[in-house]
Amino acid sequence: MNDPKAVTGWSKIEGLDALAELALNLHWSWNHAADNLWKYLDPELWEATQNPWVVLQTVSREKIRAALTTLEFRQHLDDLLSTNYQSYKSDAWFQKKHPGFSLTAVAYFSMEFMLTEALPIYSGGLGNVAGDQMKAASDLGVPVIGIGLLYGQGYFRQNFDAEGRQQVLYPVNDPGQLPIRPLRQPDGEWLRLQIQLPGSKIWIRCWEASIGRTKLYLLDSNDFANTAAYRGITSELYGGDAEMRLKQEIVLGIGGWRLLRALGIQPEVCHLNEGHAAFAILERTRCYMEDHATSFHLALMVTRVGNIFTTHTAVDAGFDRFNPELVRKYLSRYAKEELALPLEDLLALGRQNATDISECFNMAYLALRGSGQINGVSKLHGQVSRQIFQSLFPRWPQEEVPIGSVTNGIHVPTWDSAAADTLWTTACGKKRWRGDRPVEDDIRQLTDAQLWQLRTASRKALIDRISVRYERQLASEGKRQLVATKIFDDNVMTIGFARRFATYKRPNLLLHNPERLIRLLSNPGRPLQLILAGKAHPQDFPGQALIEQWNNFIKHSEVGAHVLFLSDYDMLLAQEIVQGIDLWINTPERPWEACGTSGMKVLVNGGLNLSELDGWWAEAYSPEVGWAIGDGREHGGDPALDAVEAETLYGLLEEVIVPEFYDRNDKGMPSQWLGRIRESMARLTPRFSAGRAVREYTDHYYLPAAIGFRERASDNSKLGIDLLRWQKKIAEKWSNMRFGTMDSETHDNQHFFRIQVFLGDLDPHELRVELYANAAQGSVPVREVMTACEGCSDPNSQIYLAKVSAARPASDFTPRVIPYHANAFVPLETERILWGR
Repeated sequence: MNDPKAVTGWSKIEGLDALAELALNLHWSWNHAADNLWKYLDPELWEATQNPWVVLQTVSREKIRAALTTLEFRQHLDDLLSTNYQSYKSDAWFQKKHPGFSLTAVAYFSMEFMLTEALPIYSGGLGNVAGDQMKAASDLGVPVIGIGLLYGQGYFRQNFDAEGRQQVLYPVNDPGQLPIRPLRQPDGEWLRLQIQLPGSKIWIRCWEASIGRTKLYLLDSNDFANTAAYRGITSELYGGDAEMRLKQEIVLGIGGWRLLRALGIQPEVCHLNEGHAAFAILERTRCYMEDHATSFHLALMVTRVGNIFTTHTAVDAGFDRFNPELVRKYLSRYAKEELALPLEDLLALGRQNATDISECFNMAYLALRGSGQINGVSKLHGQVSRQIFQSLFPRWPQEEVPIGSVTNGIHVPTWDSAAADTLWTTACGKKRWRGDRPVEDDIRQLTDAQLWQLRTASRKALIDRISVRYERQLASEGKRQLVATKIFDDNVMTIGFARRFATYKRPNLLLHNPERLIRLLSNPGRPLQLILAGKAHPQDFPGQALIEQWNNFIKHSEVGAHVLFLSDYDMLLAQEIVQGIDLWINTPERPWEACGTSGMKVLVNGGLNLSELDGWWAEAYSPEVGWAIGDGREHGGDPALDAVEAETLYGLLEEVIVPEFYDRNDKGMPSQWLGRIRESMARLTPRFSAGRAVREYTDHYYLPAAIGFRERASDNSKLGIDLLRWQKKIAEKWSNMRFGTMDSETHDNQHFFRIQVFLGDLDPHELRVELYANAAQGSVPVREVMTACEGCSDPNSQIYLAKVSAARPASDFTPRVIPYHANAFVPLETERILWGR
């Protein structure tokens, strides 16, 4: 045992304070070493809440004192604190791979964070990504700091009435029962910020959540010094009208950056998880103006390179837009007095057409124009995003729209079962998700017997849990009590389908032919059982109708024993389902699933995927690891598509998937099925993990952003000043440039081009002349830089030369001129381009 007194930093923590230190760090949400402590104090409460802070707030002090006098309990507590402290302070992946690199903080802004059901400030996928990446950053030692909102009610909770219709409930989040602390000043005063809104300044309370070695800071408007209307700004996640949403995003973006400043934190990098927090770009710019006595435009030029915008939206209509009058109401004073910027200039940052005063203000446009790097959340979504934002880069080829991609991943330790964790630890060691070494070959050594034991134990655990949950649900719906264990069988193939119920996700594709589905479910030799869960937004009435349709289907006498629709889909229920199901089904309409992470969660647990070739599955699928529907193309909402893909879905289940699960060898195991599990676990689990995603963000986004920000800010913003001068000159002089004569000849299997360009008042080093050819079949576009011809130019023009392979006709190639600066992002910082024809 480590001597706890030898570990400085917590040696003075005694008794209840020691337990509080453990309970208030959400590391327990993915490291379950402390679970037995909370079970010891109150097993029933722990099982119901999975919230150690609630346990500590509820259990009597006498019981806690008695536990602390128990040698085994106290020794376990001391060991945990010592181990955690040493782990948080030790070098992790980031410190080992980038020793000496001074990256002090990445400020990660998100409207929601899914970290644990004990802190219900999330809705779904966006919060899932944010929470999992925060945990992975802690594991890897990447200095990420989260900024979000503390919602008084959060997202709605769901119940069903006796007719199967969704009911919406809003229980209150009592901050005293949440594993967070008020953020205090050095003198003990609660840290509160002020933001000017129409009519008055409002107070924003600040909270802190510990996530392993990093922090999440939360802002809350429910301060008694505020008016009732302003106290309610942070009451609901995605609730209220556009005006309420605008106020929330002002609190998140402007208030969030001010909080960092109040704490003395100066992040080199600001990462926007969607456009909701784009006002942080403006506040970061304002702070730079204040600190360095610069103009708004120079401050934005310097800070932009340190901002990263991750878009999760697969359709243009999904972006937050605000009426210009609403923006004027809330940001006129801010623009004039704090940014020294005409409001119309601020509005132009959020418009496609800067001069159209009627155009709404688009938060995604502000995020893009204020960032140095933009990415989608899967390879396919990167392509979709380039199409969505194409209008901001007129005349540029779509593939050159400056949006990359980092495919999302899930925080594996959060979503694996205890049995899966044990198996992976045996095969790969405890630190397998820290990026130290590959794990694929270790997993491929697992035997069929080990994998089948995992699957049978996990399926049984799932059915035991949902039996209890479903009986409670039936009672709350006023239905007769049923013993759920008599409905579901531990040995029957179990399918999971749980997600947000929205029409584009096509959650009812399986219901396209109800009679055929019934035959599939009730096949006496090869039966199926289906677990459903999911919410529809309170204003999404078509989504709610899809839920009701499933609940009506379940009422059929031949279906009830095979299908359950579990209410109130939340993080705890999601963990239970993904840990135990055999097959995960996902049926979105391509390309509307930006990434999707639900199917990633089954990988570590030995579940398999049957999914549309959309989002992450479009790049993950191969026949060895699962099954796919769709042809990998978009069909523009073709009404016939559902029938075609439903037929594929039924056919795969009937002819391939179900037979493979039930086809057993002489040892009673489905060897082909287990081989597929083995390859899925080995090949996909590491690849679609949050650890991989955070490492990718760090190497390709965070570190370049930090370097770029320091370069632009150094020497009194010298580089920023030069870039601003260049950008202004390009804007003023570009229209004076034109092409002259253009000649080409072909010999020796090469095309030789000679192009005359009248540069106007621009210098040759401020631009680049290229030959461009669209991508041919299966290839990438050709971009050949042309060189200036020495001694063959005149005072008014410049001759440029290039040679390219004659494998393609000369007519495929078009000359073009683009702006050039070694330190500029083109076309992000100037979208101008001149084509030869």
